[in-house]
Amino acid sequence: MEFNGYKRQNGEFGVRNHILVTSSISCANGVVAALGRQFPDVIAVQNAYGCGTGLDDASTGWLVIAGLMNNPNVGAALIIGLGCEIIQAQLFADAVKSKPVEVLKIQGMGSEATTRKGAEIIKKFQKELRVQKRVPAPFSELLIGLKCGGSDALSGVTANPAVGAAADLFVAEGAGAMITEVTEMIGTAHILKRRCVTPELGEKVEKMIIEHEKKIKELLGPLAGMVISPGNMDGGLSSIVEKSLGCITKAGSTPIVDCVGYGHKAAKKGMMIMDGPGYDIESMVGLAASGAQIIIFTTGRGTPAGTPAVPVIKVSTNTRTFLEMKGDIDINAGTVIDEGKSIGDVGREIFDFTLAVANGKLTCAEINKSEPFSYLKQHMSV
Repeated sequence: MEFNGYKRQNGEFGVRNHILVTSSISCANGVVAALGRQFPDVIAVQNAYGCGTGLDDASTGWLVIAGLMNNPNVGAALIIGLGCEIIQAQLFADAVKSKPVEVLKIQGMGSEATTRKGAEIIKKFQKELRVQKRVPAPFSELLIGLKCGGSDALSGVTANPAVGAAADLFVAEGAGAMITEVTEMIGTAHILKRRCVTPELGEKVEKMIIEHEKKIKELLGPLAGMVISPGNMDGGLSSIVEKSLGCITKAGSTPIVDCVGYGHKAAKKGMMIMDGPGYDIESMVGLAASGAQIIIFTTGRGTPAGTPAVPVIKVSTNTRTFLEMKGDIDINAGTVIDEGKSIGDVGREIFDFTLAVANGKLTCAEINKSEPFSYLKQHMSV
């Protein structure tokens, strides 16, 4: 099976051909925002951090922003620095080898001149990318991120199992698929451990989940058993374990072949786990930094959030949410309940829609330009 994508210099394929403009530090975000206003089709990502953080957080910022620049959906990148930050803009650019990258520094030029020069670079990039055409690519070149948020009692009954059925189809065609949000695996370590291809990997996954559970207990004390949002509870979920049992059904039934750190490059095919938080925005950004070209996101309560440079397919667990948020939701898995469709039927629908997105079909989040950006802060996120 094939899709039509944009071939990069390193042999990877993107499903989009974006120009990314981002910053190495928050002080440079005025220029990034100005360029985003001037060029609405450019992906303008404002980094909220850059200085005033510990080494762990600074290195995570470098990893994620460099990873986003390296995502196959990005055809060219411009990074704006200030000049005196901890990690210089050039260090982000040096991590990118497969596409044109330019660096600008505000100190010594000023914001106005930097914006003018940035506009010239973007116009040059636009001219270069305009001539690039989609070419056939093997389905095995895809990495699909799997995510849920705004969950309800039907998440583990309709949408998540249907995504799991689609994930099995992705893996059968040679593609990679990756789940994350480890806080929503608490109580399921014994299940995921059994699915790992080696005992060593199983031990790694179990340890990762236990460490997240320990962190939550340290942060939340007696409330650690909840660690779910008020919306989750209003939707009928009672505890993190109940939520977790539904969450992991997104991973389908194939063996788990790898477990990677937050935002680290995924090198294998098959089902994988990324060590990431439950917070939707940070976990999606981590998947994008790991190289996912498409993310499938299930929701019961409804959420419009996408992520920069990566199309996010929204799947509702119920028909009411699909109708109430029709401009935000792409697929209705509520048909499992309302129309008697099988999990396999909806899984095939998700698979076919994902292939269409890989070939250029826009998702609701893309049309709405919903692209919030935030990456994992080691001392904060769960």
